[in-house]
Amino acid sequence: MQVLYQRCAAVDAGKDVIAVAVRLPGDGQDGRQTVKRTFKTFYGVLREAARWLTGLGVTHVAMEATGIYSMPVCHALIEHGDFTQVLVCNAGHVKNVPGRKTDLAGAGWLVHLLECGLLAGSFIPPAEIKAARDVFRCRAKVARQRVSEIARLGNVLCRTPGSRSTPSRPRSPPSPGGP
Repeated sequence: MQVLYQRCAAVDAGKDVIAVAVRLPGDGQDGRQTVKRTFKTFYGVLREAARWLTGLGVTHVAMEATGIYSMPVCHALIEHGDFTQVLVCNAGHVKNVPGRKTDLAGAGWLVHLLECGLLAGSFIPPAEIKAARDVFRCRAKVARQRVSEIARLGNVLCRTPGSRSTPSRPRSPPSPGGP
């Protein structure tokens, strides 16, 4: 296949370690060489990984979206690297070849797909939109919890001897200065 990106990298993010594979021009098979390396997932080490990739002249980086583990890696690459593009790819779209079970092999496969232009990134919202989404999700969760607690209180009141069979709305607590 035709190589679209001369200097590209792929990251396979895990809980404790990230595996990085870089494709560069070289004297290997088809005039290309692959450099592989692993890094711990501490933020300072991720910063070092971004600098290492920048030092190699990498312009494009791809990684699979692996839930919560991939986002800190993505943020570190964007913040500390000087890349043209950082792609976070849907894992379902990156049909991994059977038999590639290690992180380094997965990163190697991903970088081959990237250098040929076969990967598309997912939408990553800007920080302001992400913050607004987080607030809305939290508010919806609190509203669901409130409804659940009111229903639980109603069930307790229905089972309590001597109480009315249909509970009324919970009364608000008395005001501090009132009776």
